[in-house]
Amino acid sequence: MSRVEAVVFDIGNVLLGWQPQAFYDQLIGPERRSVLFAEVDLHGMNLRIDRGAPFRATIMAMRDAHPDWAVEIEIWHDRWIEMLAPVISENVALLRSLRANGISVFALSNFGAETFEMARGHYKFLDEFEHRFISGQLGVLKPEPAIYEIVETTTGIDPSALFFIDDNADNIAMASSRGWQTHHFLDPQQLRTGMRTLGLKVPE
Repeated sequence: MSRVEAVVFDIGNVLLGWQPQAFYDQLIGPERRSVLFAEVDLHGMNLRIDRGAPFRATIMAMRDAHPDWAVEIEIWHDRWIEMLAPVISENVALLRSLRANGISVFALSNFGAETFEMARGHYKFLDEFEHRFISGQLGVLKPEPAIYEIVETTTGIDPSALFFIDDNADNIAMASSRGWQTHHFLDPQQLRTGMRTLGLKVPE
């Protein structure tokens, strides 16, 4: 197994919680939320934003297409930052420990260009990466091969020396197919154990 030269973190559900359904459950109840998400493709809307579509205009177009859900759809815009929570503090500590021990740390995330800037303003640790590869800025999404190629080309690091952490199995599978070392994130303790197995110095 190659020595790890850089650790590549996904952001949503690895460093910050991202559970829109749970957020809407609290606001309108699980039953009404279930109907909303069945009738309105909010996830598809968000993927368009993650690919680079304008944040407000994309949401307002969806609102206009579904007037019966106008109030609920506007919440995605007006209270978006509340959906991006909480901080997964154990993993942020891992990120900082890696940097302190001389390991390069990158972000590779499906994230809107505008919403990422909003997140940076709210969560200062997002400025601590050596490189940030954000889909909305690049115009390509995980698990499309091009975004992984951009990481490889930009950093100049051999794929076998990259260690990628993501909560999405499809994203992990694509990275693995390119020769990256990977970890399908489920919980912080498993991640710490996996890092130690690779010889990375991380806190107990």
